[in-house]
Amino acid sequence: MTDKPSLDLDRPSSGRIYDYWLGGTNNYAIDREFAEKQLALAPEIADAVRENRAFLRRAVRFAVAQGVRQFVDLGSGLPTQGNVHEIADEQAPGESRVVYVDNEPVAHAHSQILLEDTADPDRHRALAGDFFDGAELWERILGEGIDPTEPICLLTVALLHLMPAGDEPERPMAFYREQLPPGSLLVLSHACLDTDDDRARDNFGRIGDNYSRQTSVNGSGGIRGRAEIAEFFGELELVDPGLVWLPEWRPDTPYHGDVTRSRAVAGVARKTG
Repeated sequence: MTDKPSLDLDRPSSGRIYDYWLGGTNNYAIDREFAEKQLALAPEIADAVRENRAFLRRAVRFAVAQGVRQFVDLGSGLPTQGNVHEIADEQAPGESRVVYVDNEPVAHAHSQILLEDTADPDRHRALAGDFFDGAELWERILGEGIDPTEPICLLTVALLHLMPAGDEPERPMAFYREQLPPGSLLVLSHACLDTDDDRARDNFGRIGDNYSRQTSVNGSGGIRGRAEIAEFFGELELVDPGLVWLPEWRPDTPYHGDVTRSRAVAGVARKTG
């Protein structure tokens, strides 16, 4: 393992902010202050991030049940409450390989520290890498022990809405889909404001601007409609129930609230032979 990098505490970190909203402890005063200001604008954020994490857990369990034992988490942020490797190992102890990838130095630094303390270094790795690096990044991922001939679960959870249309995130997404062998799964969640709630639209726009000014994330990126989000799956086949609001994707128990307050849709798609 490389030396532990220093942690930048001069500005909020998107990964630590997310950790705070989830009730985690890997955050600092500067992150908590920023997070609380965003909650004042949109209190539903707290529920939304919990629903997103719950979807991640359900999707990983689904992937393991389908026989997948390799996971690549692009834009993973902090390994925080309910990590991919923990969920996979609960379902199939000692069998799964997980590679976390994030381009935020703070998130990568924390990933190295936390994985060193809680994970199996032979099976669980953290890479500093950028989603837009495409072929170069994929080669590095394979170098961490991912077998390109066996099914892979590729996770892009709460990632693509940070990327505006001008960055053309559909291009690297098409590349990554092409690399996946048959039997692989693509897990995706994405902020979506396909509602008539003008207040929510305005407040989330303000939150995006706050992220852009105070963190390293372009938070004003790409809040897309459902049809645009569906295009990221390309030729892959969505499994039931398709692309739905977060609480609607194979819930463990019936959900009785307003599903649109999750402010994001999610889906899992399979690559066939």
